[in-house]
Amino acid sequence: MSASVINEVPLRVAVIVGSVREGRQGRAVADWFLGTAAADDGLDLDVIDLAEVDLPLVLPGWGGTPSPEAVAALKDVSPRLAAADAFVVVTPEYNHSFPASLKNFVDWHHAQWQAKPVGFVSYGGLGGGLRAVEQLRLVFAELHAVTVRDSVSLHGPWSGLGEDGAPRDAAVCAGAAKGMLGQLAWWGRALRAARAERPYAG
Repeated sequence: MSASVINEVPLRVAVIVGSVREGRQGRAVADWFLGTAAADDGLDLDVIDLAEVDLPLVLPGWGGTPSPEAVAALKDVSPRLAAADAFVVVTPEYNHSFPASLKNFVDWHHAQWQAKPVGFVSYGGLGGGLRAVEQLRLVFAELHAVTVRDSVSLHGPWSGLGEDGAPRDAAVCAGAAKGMLGQLAWWGRALRAARAERPYAG
């Protein structure tokens, strides 16, 4: 398949909601982002909400077999990550870092991340989740993924979420989302074409 034909196919983007805590704002943030991203008909969006993925914390040893509980949890999500051309991670910031639920989910996968771009939508207090994003960049670099430069951050109370689940500073946040998605789409299509021509060997 030629690069021009590949680029006509919508970019498959898995949007990962990283928080599982009670009273979380993560799903509201993700829903706002999905509404913004839906304006781009070149994207095929797939939401993976970690609150609905019951992955155990215990990983098998090297060469070991996952538990039946892990196999059941991975059966749905792992193929969706493998099929994705790009990822957007929606994360809060907990104690200057990202949630354990998100790290656990990332660690259960490896090849699914490789040679694909990752964008971020973060939220939190004064830092807007940016410290969580910077740490996630290190994790995804180790997994041979490419993180895009620009991200979307919701800083409470200024551009945090209102009672309707939308950012208070909607125009600025929508502009940031558009910029991040533009970079994600460029890398997503470029890397998809590269993987089709020459599979990534790691």
